Amino acid sequence: MTIQELFTAYPYAIDFFEALPLPIKDFDRVRDYFFCIDEETSQDVGMDRQNLIEQFVAFMTQMQQMQTEEELVKSVTIVGGQDKDGQRENILLTINAGEIICIVGPTGSGKSRLLADIEWIAQRDTPTKRKILINNQVPDVKRRFSVEHKLVAQLSQNMNFIMDLTAEEFVLMHAESRMVENAAEVCTNIIVKANELAGEKFLPCTPVTSLSGGQSRSLMIADAAYLSKSPIILVDEIENAGIDRQKAIRLLVDRQKIVLMATHDPILALTGDKRLVIKNGGIKKVIVTSEQERHNLVLLEKLDHQLSSIRDILRNGGCIDLIPAEPGVTIC
Repeated sequence: MTIQELFTAYPYAIDFFEALPLPIKDFDRVRDYFFCIDEETSQDVGMDRQNLIEQFVAFMTQMQQMQTEEELVKSVTIVGGQDKDGQRENILLTINAGEIICIVGPTGSGKSRLLADIEWIAQRDTPTKRKILINNQVPDVKRRFSVEHKLVAQLSQNMNFIMDLTAEEFVLMHAESRMVENAAEVCTNIIVKANELAGEKFLPCTPVTSLSGGQSRSLMIADAAYLSKSPIILVDEIENAGIDRQKAIRLLVDRQKIVLMATHDPILALTGDKRLVIKNGGIKKVIVTSEQERHNLVLLEKLDHQLSSIRDILRNGGCIDLIPAEPGVTIC
């Protein structure tokens, strides 16, 4: 393979040469390039020819594994375990990329436990005895416990930054660690998308430690959508984040993520393709959202929009003397 063919087939290979940096010369083959590196260049990069070859092979192997892991995950299957009383869960549910699955149930019923089982890709080794399959297969042990290439990313209820970085620096650092092309452009897009979700906009120069809870969640959702290699996103009670929750979910789904979210919000629950009903630590029912529920969702969204308008009026110091009704909504 020639240098030109290498860069065409594997664009990320350019990053290896630029990071050291290595001068790119017009050799016919990649093999010739490394064997013709002179002593001065070796000294400049601090590695001899053999070490350079080994580092290049390791880099390319790692990058290919990262891409393969992301591309291969098309579905997640939940094989039932047991509830808190040891009663069996009669469930075998497969979730495909681009689907939204909502997890509903009373506080303390076990919604977060189900999310944890999926995050850890449980193999009958958690209190629920559930089993999680990836593409209908038991995942390789290395993939299950991989720190660098996690299959699952979780956005929890409480997110606190401790790094002394601006929002732009934080996202740019993540982008560069992923070796994405046009990192600055991707970073700008992520902050724009985050501000579309946040109730109060923030600037790229805003320190991450100064972001509100809603702003932090907005930033991490946009970051997960565009930079995270994890194909599965778990969201815990997004309605409490002070963000445009429906737009946030659409953003993740449009990026072909498998989205599972625990929620008490009726609008989010009906937005999903299916909802899992959790009681006493077990999955008691799987409900497919019906056409009638989709119809009722339109009315609920109008009511929700009206409540949001009232919140905005109060937040901005206004008074609520008369509540104007949304078209098609009757206020009693």
